[in-house]
Amino acid sequence: MSKADQIFIDMCRDILDNGTSTEGEKVRPHWPDGTPAYTVKKFGVVNRYDLREEFPLLTLRRTALKSATDEMLWIWQKKSNNIHDLSSHIWDEWADEDGSIGKAYGYQMSVKHKYKEGMFDQVDRVIYDLKNNPFSRRIMTNIYVHQDLSEMNLYPCAYSMTFNVTQEKGKDRLTLNAILNQRSQDVLAANNWNVVQYAVLLHMMAQVCGMEAGILLHVIADAHIYDRHIPIIRELIERTPYPAPTFHLNPDVTDFYAFTRDDVSVENYQTGEQVKDIPIAI
Repeated sequence: MSKADQIFIDMCRDILDNGTSTEGEKVRPHWPDGTPAYTVKKFGVVNRYDLREEFPLLTLRRTALKSATDEMLWIWQKKSNNIHDLSSHIWDEWADEDGSIGKAYGYQMSVKHKYKEGMFDQVDRVIYDLKNNPFSRRIMTNIYVHQDLSEMNLYPCAYSMTFNVTQEKGKDRLTLNAILNQRSQDVLAANNWNVVQYAVLLHMMAQVCGMEAGILLHVIADAHIYDRHIPIIRELIERTPYPAPTFHLNPDVTDFYAFTRDDVSVENYQTGEQVKDIPIAI
């Protein structure tokens, strides 16, 4: 069994057994038929993934590695807020007639500010500091910008990454760790998707800065399972998991802006049957 599977199973069981329900409360999300979308939730879920031990792809069902990477690069590399720059259709629901999702996600990554002797956006500032000030405790991003929330078609869910570099004993290369902060997460639809995205990002940042990818700490303020997802989750966590696959990142790429979705791959990725037609609350 992969450690990612065990973390997911334990999290889901904890939410189902010990979580609280929003049924009957005033909630914003609803199903496409207009029915309120209630959840069972846990506050303050923290999951720890050591990328030196394995790559955290769920094997209970397949996570689309390249599609997840493509969306991450859409935000962090293309710094786009337009769905026409994205290969998948996962953002179509929140786009306007021109394809824009407003001043959200990639838009915030593209905003420049004065730093050192020049103008940097958030991504370039992270890369600059990892290369020049690796032991700084100020290497982070934040896309939950209050003055722009009214112009976002969806508030950011995963909103902040904090990077931290350590010098492990007996190792020549520095180790790059990070904390992903998420205000809210639909566990069935998005948990492993987000974990995989930011594990890939951590590997990419480590490689272009000459470091080794270390710990990804995932902090979720509101981890929830929607009412219509509960039977799917119960079936999913009873499946037999497989060993973790082997992750590969193209070693020839040393510029973050040169990565593509095709630079990531896995070997020996065995999974259970895919869960299809998951209802998505809006």
